[in-house]
Amino acid sequence: MSGGDSERKQAYFGKLIKLLEEFPKILIVGADNVGSTHMQKIRIALRGKAVLLMGKNTMIRKAIRGHIQNDPNLETLLPHIRGNIGFVFCSKDSDLGSIKKLLTENIVSAPARAGALSPCNVVVPAGNTGLEPTQTSFFQALNILTKITRGQIEITNDVPLIKEGDKVGASEANLLAKLNIKPFSYGLKMLNVYDCGSVYAPHILDLGGDVLLKKFSAGIRNIAAVSLATGIPTLASVPHSIVNGYKKVAAVALEIPGYESDITKKLQAASAASAAAPAKAAPAADAKAAAPAAKKKDPEPEPEEEDGEMGFGLFD
Repeated sequence: MSGGDSERKQAYFGKLIKLLEEFPKILIVGADNVGSTHMQKIRIALRGKAVLLMGKNTMIRKAIRGHIQNDPNLETLLPHIRGNIGFVFCSKDSDLGSIKKLLTENIVSAPARAGALSPCNVVVPAGNTGLEPTQTSFFQALNILTKITRGQIEITNDVPLIKEGDKVGASEANLLAKLNIKPFSYGLKMLNVYDCGSVYAPHILDLGGDVLLKKFSAGIRNIAAVSLATGIPTLASVPHSIVNGYKKVAAVALEIPGYESDITKKLQAASAASAAAPAKAAPAADAKAAAPAAKKKDPEPEPEEEDGEMGFGLFD
């Protein structure tokens, strides 16, 4: 190992450790097929908001293992250091959602290159291609059914051209280029989020505050329920245990004849107030109900019609 390489490694280790000490939040990003020019544009976009650091995985692991004794939480990072990855270091007050949005905005479309592995399925849509009939050989080589419509080649059905993980052939690449289809997209794609020792998936950043609060509340309720059922006190169950104990003491105090305490006095006052409330409401309700009735006068009796026949038939 030359002296220059050793100095560069030491400088890299020092920079990485300094960033690990300074920034408690890290976005682990994948950097497959991201060129140097594209990477520079991303660095410029992140300037003042976050710090992007790339490097060899072996060097990153070595630096983290050497620094774990100072920050044991960093051990949770080690299982996620695999593949072509990089770190985006964020400060404690950084809005990770906005930084994720910034990285997404810097993902660009790219053409299919022969020999490259396809990161997704590629489908050529049916429709007019705008190509002249002289170029039907490209479609025939790929067994794509076409027809000539108004002097142009038209694809009759959607065609699955490349499967995810397959190597792009020269014919597929040429056809997609002629159709001006850029099926691939490249950029820094978030893989995981490290936040003060916890590692979670990036889609968590898309959840709103209300959703997180509801999930947190549901978790607290579950913990309290399990704690109360098992009799193991926790911070979540202690308030419920205190309230339940208060209820039992109050019930016993009320059952003792002639016994008075602050608890019984408060309960008796509350019980009297709740009993008086319906009693007050009842006369008011009766008055409201009687008012419409008073306004309505009894209908005058209709005069009885005289029955000329007195109940007898004409020929009786």
